[in-house]
Amino acid sequence: MWKLKIAKGHGPYLFSTDKYIGRQIWEFDPDVVSTEERAAVEKAREEYNKKFKNDRAQALPCSDLLMRMQLKKENNNIDLSIPPVRLGEKEEVAYEAATIALRKAIRLNCAIQARDGHWAAENAGPMFFTPPLASAHSCFIGKHNKTDTKPTMFHIYDIFDPEF
Repeated sequence: MWKLKIAKGHGPYLFSTDKYIGRQIWEFDPDVVSTEERAAVEKAREEYNKKFKNDRAQALPCSDLLMRMQLKKENNNIDLSIPPVRLGEKEEVAYEAATIALRKAIRLNCAIQARDGHWAAENAGPMFFTPPLASAHSCFIGKHNKTDTKPTMFHIYDIFDPEF
């Protein structure tokens, strides 16, 4: 089973001045996981292959499923049970829906953050803006957090409702 090693380094030719922060390597060890984890990985592979065969646009190459599964397991104290927000074609975006979507995105980015503080995943598109929010959320308190999320809320409303 492939396992992501973060901020670790061994070997006579490896050295670091910052304790290998941000370094990530994949190692293969067939005996490192339980049968449940192996079954979950095989299920994810089957679903990906099925999507790839049916519609290549559905099977994105940068989904990083193994890494996300591993990091979510390591950061299991973060509640990811927020249900997704589904809006109809003509439905207006409510403040609650935008807040729930933002909260879900920030929690997901906190869950896939490595223990040394970097994100091993590819963050592209609108999700590119959420990791700094997750970092700032742990630095600020009270009203500073609300002020920090306002620009993102305005951005979300602007995407869905340009008249906002």
